[in-house]
Amino acid sequence: MYGTGILKGMAVVMKHFVNSYLDDFSWAARGGRYYNDEALQVRQGVKGRGVKTVFYPEEKLDVPERFRFVPFLVTDDPPPGQKWGKDWCTSCGICAKVCPPQCIWIERGKQPNGRPKPEPNAFFIDIDICMNCGFCMEFCPFDAIKLDHDYELASYNRTTAHIHDKERLSKPLSYWREIAPKKAAAEEAARNFVEEAKAKKKARQAGDGEPDPTLADEHARQLMYRGDTY
Repeated sequence: MYGTGILKGMAVVMKHFVNSYLDDFSWAARGGRYYNDEALQVRQGVKGRGVKTVFYPEEKLDVPERFRFVPFLVTDDPPPGQKWGKDWCTSCGICAKVCPPQCIWIERGKQPNGRPKPEPNAFFIDIDICMNCGFCMEFCPFDAIKLDHDYELASYNRTTAHIHDKERLSKPLSYWREIAPKKAAAEEAARNFVEEAKAKKKARQAGDGEPDPTLADEHARQLMYRGDTY
């Protein structure tokens, strides 16, 4: 029979239409169906009925831990009264070299005698050019650059708001542990494994005077650089 597909589709629409009002009544005594975090979780789950629309920006879905956006620089946790601690970045420039759209600029610091200083004096990322590929994070040998979860970066002035400097990019290690707890824990375990392997290797060399590199050391380095152990 012609038109059965249209009738079935309209039946689905009417079902959601009616269920949305029934759901409104059921949530009326619990703070309402909208702009309610508990109701949003139910609406987006398998038990949700009726309209499933997320009313952004008042309502927002949780960002997955693997979500990738604009990079930021990791620092040690800051002492009291400061925003961040010591930089992990050594301004080696690897991230800028592997960046496909070339949106990273680094100015290496200098010591009083003119020799290079293993930390950046200036660090810039143009977020309008960044493609959030994660190459900078994957190739950084010091785990000093990570991808953020902050995606609300729209503004009306590109030159002042969309080119992030070192002050805006720097965030403490505790922030990374907060937004990516599983990945941060895996990376920390890999770093600890590397340090333990180095200590054992040093102890062996001190005992017999001969270097004895092991496969465990190489495997630990791979885990540390990859940062993807779970």
